[in-house]
Amino acid sequence: MSQAEPLVEGSPVSLDLSEAELAAHRDHITEFIASVVDDAGAEGAVIGLSGGIDSTLTSHLAVEALGADAVHGLVMPSEVNTEGNMSDAERVAEMLDIEYDVLDIEPIVDAFFDAYPEGAEDRMAAGNVRVRTRAVLNYFVANTESGVVLGTGNRSEAMTGYFTKYGDQAVDCNPIGNLYKRQVRQLASHIGVPDDLVTKPPSAEMWLGQTDEEEMGLGYDTLDAILALHIDGPFSRTATVETLGVPESAVERVVELVETSEHKRHMPPAPAELDR
Repeated sequence: MSQAEPLVEGSPVSLDLSEAELAAHRDHITEFIASVVDDAGAEGAVIGLSGGIDSTLTSHLAVEALGADAVHGLVMPSEVNTEGNMSDAERVAEMLDIEYDVLDIEPIVDAFFDAYPEGAEDRMAAGNVRVRTRAVLNYFVANTESGVVLGTGNRSEAMTGYFTKYGDQAVDCNPIGNLYKRQVRQLASHIGVPDDLVTKPPSAEMWLGQTDEEEMGLGYDTLDAILALHIDGPFSRTATVETLGVPESAVERVVELVETSEHKRHMPPAPAELDR
């Protein structure tokens, strides 16, 4: 990924980080991971490996922060995961020389479907069961080994609610949580992650054939640009449309994703205190 490459073709906007900024983020994140583990009095970290760029980058940074012996990877396939992604997940673990286990979650998921058959045909509900099952296993292993669970969520996902509540955000920390997806890819390239992993299409794999960008209705580069200018930044909708050269419907879609997922970014609410 070249420096100062525009987020949206034809626009002047770029979120690309300089080499100095990439090095600073690398140091900052590894120090953060080490401090989280140390503050918890833990002996290491557990991370779910999906074969995607987010978990791949996080696992690389975790090894830098803690050493390979202190990182335990979990590869948790189900019937909707592609063989290629699961193979990539194992490849990452072997490349980093970390301990890893392959835990087939489908028997556990089937137990949920047997207990409540009415939900088995609901694609979203069934997909969330798979994600939450992985979260339980992450903590089961982490509790057994006195470890912390490292999340793999990025800023783009967090802001749009593109995660499962009490699933992939049921973690102790999100080391790359301040990076937009584009910056995740850029930092991964910076630290030497193979290009085929950096550029592969992202997918939560909650069901067969799912891709992030198709489900959200726009590409990550466009999403990141709108988030940076209009949600995080001061640009109005009109200014965002004109600056990026994107349709107004794209900005409206991002605003909708942010607003409807607000509840995911807060603790469960309780009633206001009664007047005394």
